Amino acid sequence: MPSQVFVRGLLYLSLTVVGVPGNTVVIVAFLLLLYRENRLLTADAIILHLACVNLLVVGVRCLLETLASFHLANVFGDTGCKGVIFVYRTSRALSIWLTFLLSAYQCLSVAPPGSRWVPVRSFVSNYLSFVFLFLWTLNTCMSTAAILFSFSSKNESVLANDAINVEFCHVNFPSKLSKQANGAAQVGRDVVPMALMTLASLIILVFLYKHSQQVKGLRSGGGGSSSGSSGAEQRAAKAVVTLVTLYVVLYGVDNGLWVYTLTVRKTMSSSLTSDLRIFFSSLYAALSPLVIIVSNRKVNSRLRCLVQKNPVVEKAATLSTM
Repeated sequence: MPSQVFVRGLLYLSLTVVGVPGNTVVIVAFLLLLYRENRLLTADAIILHLACVNLLVVGVRCLLETLASFHLANVFGDTGCKGVIFVYRTSRALSIWLTFLLSAYQCLSVAPPGSRWVPVRSFVSNYLSFVFLFLWTLNTCMSTAAILFSFSSKNESVLANDAINVEFCHVNFPSKLSKQANGAAQVGRDVVPMALMTLASLIILVFLYKHSQQVKGLRSGGGGSSSGSSGAEQRAAKAVVTLVTLYVVLYGVDNGLWVYTLTVRKTMSSSLTSDLRIFFSSLYAALSPLVIIVSNRKVNSRLRCLVQKNPVVEKAATLSTM
C-alpha cells in the first residue's frame, strides 16, 4: 500500500472514530429526552437534526473512504460515486445551514423580552418542520450536479481536463464554464450562512456582555443575581458561539481550497487538494458533537444516567449469581 494512501486512510479513520460515536451519543441523548418528555425545545430539535446530518457526513464519506483506502470494501463505482458525493454534498451543506439556524435562533433567544424579534422566534418555533423541509429541498436541488457529473476513477473513458480528482471518484464537468458556475454556486451557498451566523454570533456576544454588566450592577447594588433560566441561555449561547467559531475556521479553509481548485488549471494530477477539502469540512462534523456533549447539560444528564445505571445493573447481576 502506498504511504500516501495509508496516511489518507489514517486521517479518515481518525474522523470516523471520533465523529460516528460522538454524533451517535448526541442523537441517542436527545431521542431519550424526546421519549421521556414527549417533546423537544426548538434549539434541541435543531441540534438533533444537526447531529443526524453530521453523522451522514462522517459515515457516508469518511467511513467509506477509510474502508476503500485500506482495501476492506470499495463502493466507488459509477453509481457509488454519484450516491456518495451527492449525499455528502447535501449533508455537508445542511450542516452549514443548520449551524446558521441554531446561531440565529440562539440570537433571538438572548434578545430582551420586549424586543421586536420575539415574534420571529415564535415563528421559527411554530414552523420549524417547514424550515427543515425548505433547507432539505434547497440543498438537495443544489447538489444534483453530483449525480450528473460524478464517475468512478476507474472509468477513464469519461475523464476530461476539467474533471476534479477525488481519489476514488472524478467529478467530470462538461466544460470549464460549467465547473466554475457550479463552484461559484457552492461558494455562495456556504458564504451566505457563514456571514449571517458570524453576525448572529457577534450579536450574541454583545448581549452576553451587556447582561454581564447588568448582573455586576445588580450585585453591587444588592439586587440579587440572574435567574437559572437566564444562566442556561447564556451557556447555550456560548456553546453556539463556539460551534460557529469552529465552523468559520474549518469551512473557511475548505472554501479557500475549493476556490483554488476552481482557479488552478490542472486539478487532475493529484487528489491532495480535494482530500484536504473533505478532511476540513468533515472535521467540523466530527468535532462539533464533542462541543455539544461538553456544553449541553441535557446531553450530560442523559450520559450520567446511563453511566450510573450500568453499575446498578452489574451489581444486580452479581447478586443474582451468588
